Amino acid sequence: MHVGEWQYPALGWRFVMPFFRTVCFMGCLGLPFLGLTLAAKAQDHHHPPQDVQLHEKFYSTWYMPDNPNKSCCNKQDCYPTEIKYVGTNLLARRREDGEWVIVPPQKIERNRDNPDGRNHVCMPPPNHSQAGSVFCFSLGGGI
Repeated sequence: MHVGEWQYPALGWRFVMPFFRTVCFMGCLGLPFLGLTLAAKAQDHHHPPQDVQLHEKFYSTWYMPDNPNKSCCNKQDCYPTEIKYVGTNLLARRREDGEWVIVPPQKIERNRDNPDGRNHVCMPPPNHSQAGSVFCFSLGGGI
């Protein structure tokens, strides 16, 4: 059998794909997996280069609205997020798996503006013992 040749003896089929189509076919199959690998690598819990200074300053001085002695962030669990409302509940999208997590009203920042007008959340990843919790939340554009 040659590169690009498939055989299905039980059905009596033999398919030969020209080299160029073989390369394109294999490339098309590999690109989605490469994209998933790069996307996973991009989620190493670091902020985009243009936002690092802004976010580090904001997150490093952000304390829980319902417990002002506890920090919201450990440099890994805070990030800009999407939100949606379901009934009267505010939900934030968890970065690692895209799941929607309810933001308790007492975790919403009401005394401090966020740095860039976007929604920000601090919550642990899905494999953490406190998964499903929200430590802090800041609504974009203020409340």
